[in-house]
Amino acid sequence: MIYFDNAATSFPKPKVVYDAILDAMVNYGANPGRSGHKLALRTSREVFKTRQLLSKLFNTGNPMNIIFTFNCTQSLNLGIKGVLKAGDHVITTHMEHNSVLRPIRHLNSLGVESTIIEANSEGLIDPKDIERAIRPNTKLIVTTHISNLVGSIMPVGEIGLLAKKKGIIYMVDAAQSAGVYDIDVKEMNIDILAFPGHKGLLGPQGTGGLYINEDLDMESILQGGTGSESSSMTQPDVWPDKFESGTINAPGIIGLGAGIEYIMEKGIDRIRKHEEELTRHFIEGVKDIDGIKLYGPLTKNQAPVIALNLEDLDSSELSYILDEEYDIAVRPGLHCAPLAHKTLNTLNQGAVRFSFGMFNKHEEVELAIKALDEIARRF
Repeated sequence: MIYFDNAATSFPKPKVVYDAILDAMVNYGANPGRSGHKLALRTSREVFKTRQLLSKLFNTGNPMNIIFTFNCTQSLNLGIKGVLKAGDHVITTHMEHNSVLRPIRHLNSLGVESTIIEANSEGLIDPKDIERAIRPNTKLIVTTHISNLVGSIMPVGEIGLLAKKKGIIYMVDAAQSAGVYDIDVKEMNIDILAFPGHKGLLGPQGTGGLYINEDLDMESILQGGTGSESSSMTQPDVWPDKFESGTINAPGIIGLGAGIEYIMEKGIDRIRKHEEELTRHFIEGVKDIDGIKLYGPLTKNQAPVIALNLEDLDSSELSYILDEEYDIAVRPGLHCAPLAHKTLNTLNQGAVRFSFGMFNKHEEVELAIKALDEIARRF
């Protein structure tokens, strides 16, 4: 199997990730923060180690402002719903995942106003359009870092600076960038950063996180047991407990830590360069195939996520042929990003997404190019 679905979840994972999870499950996987015995204390230390690694990776300055979740969707919901209240205004874009669009649509019914900025034909956003949309009651700007459909890289640094000047909270969805692209929350003026553990960070599914600027007065949408201040029926204000009710996925988080260490050892610049080279190889190989239409920037501001179609062929049919006849795994459909497809005029057909990871090889890319050429000749 040639796996080109890394935008959904990275595969395979490094062996060190499996080993770390198994070690925790077999040898010490007790409940962190709930008991004082040796096993629980060791689990707590290993979980905190992952918190420290994430803090270093994103330059948060304080590991305690890293909140663990079960996925990026939960992180986005925690951030958006923890900030916005009736009467507030939020700005987002057409390139967002439903994990941003749906929480905002839900809040619209509760009195939150919103503006959705249109992207250009390459899936890119102009910060000036965001600036023009700002109102006196604008409290939050939410943008993706990299489109999960076409891999367009958004100018998060410019948007962050704009938000800072205007006194507006800036939240970034790093689902497609964390672990591959440099993210410095201080330099980029990011107040809230949502990220999954199971994609570029090479951790297992069921892991994710949220960085929150400790200066923010943000509500928690979850309340429950935290292992702290248990005599009180009120949710504690101490971080990260305020946002981490219930038992966390400790073995998964420990595996996530192993994935981050692996990334740091290999070098994030080296990983990104390899994935970008694969992307350029693929674009150059398929751009002249008759009937193939590519979407996105394709040159500058292009991440290792490529969407394409073949003539009017349904995207699911092309994906099926690639899977059944060539053993190539890709993702068809709407990719939970309906407004992005509306922007590209692919809402009815969908698109076939190729997304490359650090373990893919140029030989695999070449086989995919040949497969698409052969399929195109049939149609």
